[in-house]
Formats: sequence, C-alpha cells, structure tokens
Amino acid sequence: MSIRKGCLTRSGKVKKKSGILLHITSLFSEYGIGDIGPSARRFADFLAASGQSLWQILPLNPTDQSHGNSPYSSISAFAGNTLLISPELMAKDGFIAGKDIRQRPEFSAERVDYGLVGEYKKNILELAYRNFKAKRNKAEYEKFCSLNAYWLDDFSLFAAVRTRFDGKPWYEWPEGLRGRNPGELKAAGADLKDERERIKFFQYLFSRQWSALKAHCAKRKVSIIGDMPIYVNLDSADAWKNPGIFKLDKAGKPCFVAGVPPDYFSKTGQIWGNPVYDWDALKSSGYAWWIMRMRRMLEILDMVRVDHFRGFVGYWQIPAGEKTGVNGKWEKAPAEDFFAAMLGKFPKFPIIAEDLGIITPDVKAVMERFGFPGMKVLLFAFGEDNPRHPYLPRNYDENCVVYTGTHDNNTARGWFRNEAGDQEKKRFFEYIGGDVPEEEVAAKMTELAMNSPAAMAMIPMQDILNLDESARMNTPAVTSGNWEWRLLPEQLNPSLAKNLRKITKNSGRCVRG
Repeated sequence: MSIRKGCLTRSGKVKKKSGILLHITSLFSEYGIGDIGPSARRFADFLAASGQSLWQILPLNPTDQSHGNSPYSSISAFAGNTLLISPELMAKDGFIAGKDIRQRPEFSAERVDYGLVGEYKKNILELAYRNFKAKRNKAEYEKFCSLNAYWLDDFSLFAAVRTRFDGKPWYEWPEGLRGRNPGELKAAGADLKDERERIKFFQYLFSRQWSALKAHCAKRKVSIIGDMPIYVNLDSADAWKNPGIFKLDKAGKPCFVAGVPPDYFSKTGQIWGNPVYDWDALKSSGYAWWIMRMRRMLEILDMVRVDHFRGFVGYWQIPAGEKTGVNGKWEKAPAEDFFAAMLGKFPKFPIIAEDLGIITPDVKAVMERFGFPGMKVLLFAFGEDNPRHPYLPRNYDENCVVYTGTHDNNTARGWFRNEAGDQEKKRFFEYIGGDVPEEEVAAKMTELAMNSPAAMAMIPMQDILNLDESARMNTPAVTSGNWEWRLLPEQLNPSLAKNLRKITKNSGRCVRG
C-alpha cells in the first residue's frame, strides 16, 4: 500500500512522519535483556515526547543461541520470543511473587548475555507456569489458545517433540513423526500434554504483554513497524507442518536453498540455507499459508517491513550441497498474482519493501504497480560519484522510507570513522555544504533524512545518541557478538526528547504528543 494512500493532509500533501529504529532486546531493564514491560512503555513515552510517530523493531520470533541469537533465524514464523516476556509484569499480574524476580544474576547493563538471560528467564517462566496450573480460572488463556490454534497447536507439538529429542531438527526425527503420521502425532501429543501446555502458556504470556504494549503505543499515537523475513528456517514448525510448500525431498531435506548471486559484496555470492518456496504449490492453495502468516503479522504490528522483497518477484535458487552461490539460477515467482491475492484479503496492506542492493526492473515494476514504498539508506549514498544516486535525498520521491542506516550497518559515526574513504567523506561534505567533525556526522545524517522528501524517516537509536561502532547491532557474516547492544536508562532524557522534537518540527514532519 502506498504511503500516499493513507497519509495525506487536507491540502493533499503527504503527511511526513518519522520514528526510531530500536529492537526490543536493546531496551534497558534489570533482567539482562530488553523486554515488553515497563521499559518498553517508557520508550513509547519517549517517542511521543520527542514528537515521533513510528517505532521500528526487528522480528519478534523465538531466537536460539545455536543460530547466533539472530531474530531472523527462528523455529517459528508465528510464535513470540519468550526472552522478551517481562518479569515485572508477571509479578504485577500475579503469575509470580515480587520476591521471585529480585533474586537474579548480575546482568550487564550494556550487553545481552543470552546464555545467562536464557537460564534466568527459563526458571522464572517455569515458576509462573506452576503457579498458573494451580489456578482454577483459565478462561483468558483458553480463549487465547482457541483463537490461535491455527498455529499454536502445531508449534507447541513441534517445540515439545524437539525438546524430547534434545533439539534435533525435525528431519532427523523418527520417520513417523518426521512424516507427520496421524497416529504417531496423536500419541506424541498425549504423551507430551504437559510440555505442550507449558509452551502454550508462555506464548499466552507473551501475547498478553505484547497486546498491552501495543495498546499503550496506540494511546500515544505511536505505530509499530515490524520486520518479516521472507524465508523461514528448515528446522521450523512451519517447514515441518507444511513441507509441500517448499522444495524438499521425501526425507525433508531441501532440494534447493536460498541465497544471492555474486555481486559487488561477494564474488562467490551468498548461501543462506533456507529452503525455497514451491510457488506453484502455494498458488494452487490460494497462498493459504502466506495469508495466515500475514494475518498474524498484521494482528501484532501496524506496518510490516518485508525483508528481501525481491524474492517475491524472482529468487536465486541454489542446488543443495553447493559451497557457494555461484551455481544458482534465477527463478520467477508469481508476484502480481500473489500481491493481488494479499490485497484481496487485506485491503489495507501496510508493507515496506526492503529493496536494497541490485534491484531489477521487474521488481521496480511490481512495487510501482502496487504502490509499495521502498527503502533509502544514507550510508550507501556517497560511495560513488553519481549525482543521480538513488539514495541521495534530492533524488527521492515521496513514497519511500529513508534510513541513516539499518540494523545491518555500522552507526553513522562508526561508518565515518572506520569505513568511509577520503572520496566518500569528500562527497558527503560537498552534499551537506561543508566539512564537519566526526562527532557531528550522525546529526547531519539525521537532518538529511528528516528534511528529505521521503514520507517516512527512520533513525536508529544509536545515531540519535551519536554512538560509535561499539554500539553496532549486527555485522553480517560475523557469527558472534551480534544483537547484544543495549540502551542505558540515562540515555533517554528530557533534553534529548526536546531536541529531537525540535528537529522533527523544523523538518515539517508530523509531531506527535
């Protein structure tokens, strides 16, 4: 859906908005990781006080240490990450006692220790479940299970069986469970009844707390933008339940995997390892799985950023077993039919297309036909001497979202200090009209984004705070140290909110609160 369609002033001009990119894990809390409790509400209050109307986060799905704690690698495209459940709200709501959460390890305030956090949250959640089992009134929980049975039943069974087999992927399970034999599924479900109820209860807690946070944001007129990876993990409840919509062999192994061809980032391309979709099978089902997935996303979010959007138009298919992405092949996907079906189900289809990298004319044509806004990243705008570079603000149209950088980039200050070459710095200075010291680069980047024609401007919190490379969220292809950065409570203060509100107002963007 075009930004223009839902964001006009009475004069017919686009009502430009702005916001902050900050994942939930990066919020401050006393429990080792940001969560969806009081600290998230305080951040929503900060957004309103600073005049912002948008809060962009990363995927909310379960994470795993074996996959580097990446929110883009999950065992479910539908479930919530239980590490984000707030101990404070559990105590407030009577699931545990206040004294239960005061006995906690010495957590770092600056980085997430996922191992330590995982063990602490596991123990707290287990205590909450034991207390919950003793209660008689479970009507709210049962209603949640009923409304979400379309994904929750299979997810709870998948997660319970996976635990029984010590985390083995589903394609290594015994044949009956791997192939979803009805009799064996029924027997496993009965045998693992308590573990399934435990898993469902944790998802209920997540949903309960998330709904409260979303309502809090809505009262402050702050919309939440979430991220949706196009692909899912092979070892996921989604692939186990729906093997027919992926190109898998009879044993559940992928015939082909996703990736990208060689480009200026990599001479050998990239292999991501996710199974690719069988779009013929999806089309014949009326895209039923995708409709369920999108319905779930739009239940919990106000807008969805679709990662690797070009994969809906054409995708790079690599034969399984290849060591590089060189020997892949482009395959077409039924983009126009697919998005027409989505719009038939969701007339208000608020998505942002992640169209970074080399985008071909057919992808641009689909975006233009359906009015999907794309992305502009300022850190990429000065790498070449090209006055018509698509990421230079003077070349934007209104229907786009501008970022100083994303979760995969360095901070603006870190980029200037460690990555920008002399010519890149020179082009940046020429564009802004003069040299500035390193400590002013992030502010200048923010001004460029705010003053651009883009209908939406998103600034990572690290750039609002003028932080260096030590605050980077993720470095692609690096397997450790990612997704750990955390905001300190003293970094959000009235002075910062006042300054950001002033910048927002002076740029002509909509000021909330």
